[in-house]
Amino acid sequence: MADQTNRASDPTASADPAAVDQPAITAGGRAPRLARLDWLWADTRARVALAWILLVLFVAVFAPLLAPADPIEQNLRSILAEPSAEHLLGTDDIGRDFFSRLLYGARVSMFGAFLAVTVSMILGIPVGLIAGYLGGLAENVLMRIVDSILGFPAIVLAIGLVAALGPGLTNAMVAVGVTFAPSVARLMRGQVLATKNHLYVDAAEQYGSPSWRTVVRHILPNAIQPIIVQAALLLAVAFLAEAALSFLGLGAQPPTPSWGGMLSRSSQYLQVSPAVQLYAPGLAIALTVLAINALGDSLRDSLDPVAGTERRLRRAIAKAGRRSSASGTGAKEPEAEATDVEQVGVGANRAGQVTP
Repeated sequence: MADQTNRASDPTASADPAAVDQPAITAGGRAPRLARLDWLWADTRARVALAWILLVLFVAVFAPLLAPADPIEQNLRSILAEPSAEHLLGTDDIGRDFFSRLLYGARVSMFGAFLAVTVSMILGIPVGLIAGYLGGLAENVLMRIVDSILGFPAIVLAIGLVAALGPGLTNAMVAVGVTFAPSVARLMRGQVLATKNHLYVDAAEQYGSPSWRTVVRHILPNAIQPIIVQAALLLAVAFLAEAALSFLGLGAQPPTPSWGGMLSRSSQYLQVSPAVQLYAPGLAIALTVLAINALGDSLRDSLDPVAGTERRLRRAIAKAGRRSSASGTGAKEPEAEATDVEQVGVGANRAGQVTP
């Protein structure tokens, strides 16, 4: 009776045993910080990075409508032409419009990067879940296979797999995804090992929940956040890997345009081709990789309150130093410093704590 009275008087008590010790995902009726995208609106760098990524995706999707010419149509009367009103970035060594190929190359490069990350998630997440949840012999066998794959340099292993599968964009990015899968599996295993010892998992098992249901409903949702950050960071690496393999002739095959292949072809005519044809694909690759990394870093900070708070504190200190240097006073006013520190503390509280 006393226990029932306590449960009735405690609004947070739950009748579901599997919900015991379940991580709180809301505070005061508000959605989780990640779902509310506070981490995005509070970080100018992340907003700029997201804008660039959305622009690249827009170009990739609507390339047929934006391109002024057919990207594979040749015009041997206009070889290596300088930029003009008809050809904004000139033409390549066989007279194809370079600007059109640049737009279509965004589609190929983004597709390759997403394909590699998808393959790595499909292979790595189940292996990590099985190894972490079952343990014992299954964990030892799976982890030794993962370690043996990690023993090879990623790009060398990818080149070897492409040589076995044959050149082509799909084969190349599947090979890259296979090289990424071991790191995903190890991260997933570590998260499962940290999550499966929680009380809500033990309660679900004691009340007869099947193993697959326990993993899918209780373990995976609480272990997936670092995997999301890993996927964002791997996307940038996959983008670079696609450019590198296409540069070597192992990725997208002619006449399919890709930024890596365009960079390789332009470098062969460096002395006679317009300089913009070398800089344009290289700059597009660099900016896209930087944007993906910046967005991934911001996402990581939003899911790791300690790291995010330390970074915001360093930024606040640097901002205070710039203000003091500009004003020539040598130091900020105490009230201003207290305001900056308080803002950082409030941000940390919203990121990592549940307030009543």
